[in-house]
Amino acid sequence: MEQTLWGHLPVLVRANSKESIEYILQSLWRTRKSGLHSTERCIIQDMLQLQNESDLDPLLVCLRMLIRRCVYENTSKEDIPKLFPSEVLPELQKLLTLLLHKFQREWQEDVMKDQNIVPRLKAMTWNMANLDKELADPAAVINLKLQNDAQFHSGEQDVKFQLATDSLEMMLKAMHCIRDQFSTTQENIEDRPKHGESKLGPLVGSCGIIRAKASTDQIIYVDWYSLFRKKKC
Repeated sequence: MEQTLWGHLPVLVRANSKESIEYILQSLWRTRKSGLHSTERCIIQDMLQLQNESDLDPLLVCLRMLIRRCVYENTSKEDIPKLFPSEVLPELQKLLTLLLHKFQREWQEDVMKDQNIVPRLKAMTWNMANLDKELADPAAVINLKLQNDAQFHSGEQDVKFQLATDSLEMMLKAMHCIRDQFSTTQENIEDRPKHGESKLGPLVGSCGIIRAKASTDQIIYVDWYSLFRKKKC
């Protein structure tokens, strides 16, 4: 199957310019989820001077396969030429290698945006700055170690920044707001009725128990099944 597809790559030589091939690659990446619109297919067909639209599909499949390998397998610039079989023209290999490497990082950034993965805090240290400067305002230097679990840029990342008194107050205020939000979220989770329970308490079979306040305390048995059945009717 792949060997048959590789035979369609030389069609790219019909393009008038390097910019035309760039346009084709970028269009394929941009439409990786939806597929090419008929208008874009016509534009590419004209660029490649193809008489029949059916001649376009094998080439597009081959290019999409190359793009996926470069992006998702994080193929290095040195290894991109190894994706091509020997029968592909050296000039075409060189041009596609150049363009695929050119857009690789941009396309990988798009993938990470789709995944919505952000680094997480692994460690934090700090030390005071300006201690030897009498007239300087006190400041703290914060060192953060972040763990990046993204597909293409996994590993640790060090971030260093300085906090003065005013920026520290602003940061503490934000941290307190985050802590309060965490507490509120946790309380909402704990307040949710467990499986088999209602807000009024646990169910006993299809009946529940409510203690009512009257002249004397009495227990009222409520048939929940019948009650909810009547409401539905």
